[in-house]
Amino acid sequence: MTDTGKHTELAKRRKAVLPDWVATYYEDPIDVERGEGRHVWDAEGNRYLDFFGGILTTMTAHALPEVTAAVSEQAGRILHSSTLYLNRPMVELAERVAEVSGIEDPRVFFTSSGTEANDTALLLATGYRGSNQVLALRNSYHGRSFSALAITGNRAWSPTSLSPVQTAYVHGSRRRGTALADLSDEDFTAACVDDLEDVLGQLHGNVACLIAEPIQGVGGFAVPPDGLFARFKEVLDRHGILWISDEVQTGWGRTGEHFWGWQAHAGSGPPDIVTFAKGLGNGLSIGGVIAGAEVMNSIKVSSLSTFGGSPVTTAGALANLDHLLAHDLQSNAHRVGAVLRGALDDARLRLPHVADVRGKGLMIGVELVRPGTGEPDAAAATAVLEHTRSAGLLIGKGGLDGNVLRIAPPLSLTEAEAREGAAILVDALTGAGERP
Repeated sequence: MTDTGKHTELAKRRKAVLPDWVATYYEDPIDVERGEGRHVWDAEGNRYLDFFGGILTTMTAHALPEVTAAVSEQAGRILHSSTLYLNRPMVELAERVAEVSGIEDPRVFFTSSGTEANDTALLLATGYRGSNQVLALRNSYHGRSFSALAITGNRAWSPTSLSPVQTAYVHGSRRRGTALADLSDEDFTAACVDDLEDVLGQLHGNVACLIAEPIQGVGGFAVPPDGLFARFKEVLDRHGILWISDEVQTGWGRTGEHFWGWQAHAGSGPPDIVTFAKGLGNGLSIGGVIAGAEVMNSIKVSSLSTFGGSPVTTAGALANLDHLLAHDLQSNAHRVGAVLRGALDDARLRLPHVADVRGKGLMIGVELVRPGTGEPDAAAATAVLEHTRSAGLLIGKGGLDGNVLRIAPPLSLTEAEAREGAAILVDALTGAGERP
């Protein structure tokens, strides 16, 4: 690929004005200039197959014509009005989201991000229950605000022990590196339910909610056994505790099997609250909360959102959601994800440093360790990122130790593109296993 050293000057300017803790990928960061379909181009003209979608945000495709047209048309009318006025695109999008929500008598509140959506869900749950006690999963991540970080169970993203809520962490998704690693799905689920019961027994009565990602995103795509949260809900319902499903990364059909991640755990009914963001806007800044009317309307003071549900954002998001549904991209994620997953599963059999390949649909994690010791190998993950970038493929990484590759292309990925990306990734993984 073309030498990317010309990005150095922009990287220096960025460092001079942005905080040090706002990290970038790659030793020589990429200046992404444009995108189309499943590809992006940097300022030097290098083309990349995008298997990360701006952190699971480009849900359908880059520069989707329907979204571009909807945004342009709405921007030509009015960009902003706030929730103090009637807003047709916001109402129409809320109707569509409510229709596909799976929640009884749903109400929808739009925000500007997933972080703000989870903040709002915590506000609803703690107010409704009259408690600031919150349950969250170990290894979890729910955003970067003060309250969202207060429920984050991933040490790499927790900068402070200060908290507006009292959080207790329970087992639920992460297995490797824990005493539960070798249990069967059935035994793992039973152990997690016992752990939940034990933690509840140690708290002071009234607990507001359990918040959980159906598949942990930043946590390295850690996947619980299907039905685990249904078992959790049986316990929660006995105590009147609300279940919040954080669908910021799993929503809109990404898992292939279901439209929402929680639907793999629907045996005891839907969540009380669902949060969403990222993919709905396809890059536009939008998030939101879905809850039944009783919970959503429990706030008895005046409130509003200046930017949540803005006309231009909701117009674009509505066009994006309509495209997703009309083209059944959930089914495509299931079919093409199996092609990608199959290639990685085959590679795992001959690569001892690949400890696990996991995920669903087009949400796949590859965990790397040091052969012989099983210790997390973050350096290998970084090396794979650099290798794939040089070969024209963008992926992500995460996990508790930064040793899990995160693969999440737009849901319109073709089978040919899946095979192309898989070949690059397997080559990079093979090279990482041969390094000293």
